[in-house]
Amino acid sequence: MLDIKGKVTEAGPSAGPCNASDDGARKYRSVRHPWSMYGVGNGALEKGMKNLHNALPQQGWKVVKYGKDSSQNRNLEIMAVHLKTHTQLEATWMKGLDGHTPLIEITLYSRCYEAKS
Repeated sequence: MLDIKGKVTEAGPSAGPCNASDDGARKYRSVRHPWSMYGVGNGALEKGMKNLHNALPQQGWKVVKYGKDSSQNRNLEIMAVHLKTHTQLEATWMKGLDGHTPLIEITLYSRCYEAKS
């Protein structure tokens, strides 16, 4: 949905306990999948964020936040929820104004589910 070409990190998803009682912490899990796109300039990253913002509703997502975050750099962020699966998405365009590499950081979060052994 970003519709830009760049490098992406190779981190995969991981499962962890949900915030639940001690018994529930072992039984209920959620999946978190963070990754980033980098290796292109801020112009391309800005275009990618606009593309993502426009494409999400067409793919069943409700955008719940689109604007600048509270950081000193005022990075652009998108928060969205998939209406059918309730999966959550957080995307942040980090412009690299602090000397770091410009990138878009994306994390997907699943709902809690019961882990079957």
